[in-house]
Amino acid sequence: MPDQSSTPLELPLSEDTLAAINTHLSQLSPQDILAWALTHLPALYQTTAFGLTGLVALDMLSKSGHPIPKLIFLDTLYHFAEIYELVQQVRKRYARDVKTIRDFEIKHGEELWEKDEDTYDFAVKVEPAQRAYQELGVRSVITGRRRSQGGDRASLQPLEVDETGLLKLNPLFSWSFAQVDAYIRENNVPRNQLLDQGYRSVGDWHSTQPSREGDTGERAGRWANKEEKTECGLHKNFFEMKLKAKLEEQRIPAEEVTTTSEVVTAA
Repeated sequence: MPDQSSTPLELPLSEDTLAAINTHLSQLSPQDILAWALTHLPALYQTTAFGLTGLVALDMLSKSGHPIPKLIFLDTLYHFAEIYELVQQVRKRYARDVKTIRDFEIKHGEELWEKDEDTYDFAVKVEPAQRAYQELGVRSVITGRRRSQGGDRASLQPLEVDETGLLKLNPLFSWSFAQVDAYIRENNVPRNQLLDQGYRSVGDWHSTQPSREGDTGERAGRWANKEEKTECGLHKNFFEMKLKAKLEEQRIPAEEVTTTSEVVTAA
């Protein structure tokens, strides 16, 4: 294990150092993982869509006795109204400034998610997030991912380094949904009202529906009728998504882009 007095960590991390850190963090509670992160992770922010796990991490941070990292909320412009209400509750409860990133590539036109979901994810989430990280100088982020959510998250480690060099801390990586839900209720943490209306995981309104009878998994209903989809793009390979989006952009006929631009200008 690297010297715990070295603050913050020196980057880039070697594979051996990362493995030693994860061995250490795997033995800690989420609160202790967060305390470690506040001391060791450089330029630390919390990215959040205000899901239950992210709210638990925020509540734990608020009780840590340390300054809380700033929040980054990616506003796709297609969130449910309940999400925006929850943002205001969080601001009031924790007296936190929420850095909201609103962006969309107008040239793609409306309902891009119906035409090319990967390009949509890149345009409204992935590219704006990367730009925000660069503008804010972000080098580490706290996420709300957990192993019990399944899919690509089943083998999640406490700390990961993505292909861009960004450090991703997953403080509740080993918690079950039951543990998260119990913490929310015991500590009266603000939560999305849609969770009381049959929704298990909440994303954009056009791709999220209440879970149905027989649905399994914590994220059931998140991407309606698309069982193969498990991630929104933020935790997929950035460079692969960027290349695909660029190729898709080149494929769009020039007259289609011109028409869209003219409509936007006229509006």
